[in-house]
Amino acid sequence: MTELNLTDPDLPDPEVRVSGAREVAPDLVVIPNDGVELVPNIGIVGGKDAVLVVETGIGVANGEEVLAFAAEVAKGRRLYLTTTHFHPEHAFGAQVFAGRATYLVNDAQAADLATKGAGYLEMFRGFGGPVADRLDGVQVPTPDVVYGDQYELDLGGRTVRLRSTGRGHTKGDQVVEVPDAGVLFTGDLAETGQFAIFPWFPPYDVDVSGVEWLAVMDRLAGSAPELVVPGHGDVGGPRILAEVRDHLRELRDETWHRRDSAVEQIVAEVRAVLIDRHPDWSGREWIAPGVSCLCAEVDRLA
Repeated sequence: MTELNLTDPDLPDPEVRVSGAREVAPDLVVIPNDGVELVPNIGIVGGKDAVLVVETGIGVANGEEVLAFAAEVAKGRRLYLTTTHFHPEHAFGAQVFAGRATYLVNDAQAADLATKGAGYLEMFRGFGGPVADRLDGVQVPTPDVVYGDQYELDLGGRTVRLRSTGRGHTKGDQVVEVPDAGVLFTGDLAETGQFAIFPWFPPYDVDVSGVEWLAVMDRLAGSAPELVVPGHGDVGGPRILAEVRDHLRELRDETWHRRDSAVEQIVAEVRAVLIDRHPDWSGREWIAPGVSCLCAEVDRLA
């Protein structure tokens, strides 16, 4: 299993392919990421009167593709948009929805977009190649509606619950619940088949919290949805939530068990342990930031 190198000129184009869309519940479609890096799973959730789009993909062209597909599904119904957090592959196609859909996020995500969006745009453009190409002409989006802890969106005969989870993968994480269908969109709080993504980039961004993320996953795992749509990876049952929770716990325990060693040694040892336990998982490059984050947290909590 090789590690992702975002500056690799041969990195696959992070293109959203709407041709792979499939209905996972009545009037609820998922456009899968098909294992392509920097492509999220995208949702289209319909009611009698309106349709909600969950995530945009990275860049203007992807956003336009998703918008066109959603409009075709909607057949004249009103359009809404939400994103699970502010990272570019999830939210940086939102500008094309302006005037066509109402964009809703929680207040912490809105703050992330306003304070960190430009920095992430610059960072992702710095990867070059197809990622930079996708970000040509992108502007950091501004939400139309900002809510606090929870927002119930009536689509007509179907109510979708947008719920802020508190700090985890980011400060502004949000899950999207479709109660009548038993479906939960998690964003990058959960992935399948890969190590947890820790955007630990000191001194620029240290908002990710392994401790609080684990607490979030404990709560989500207890909610027992029928179907989980992770940020990246295969759609599946509630076992996804338990697996991510258990992985975060093992990452914390293996890191904190070695708390008296140097960080470099902890990283090397924990990395070896986790790869031995999960040899088929992708995202090995995220183990080191996860360990560094948890080292900082054990110092803070001591």
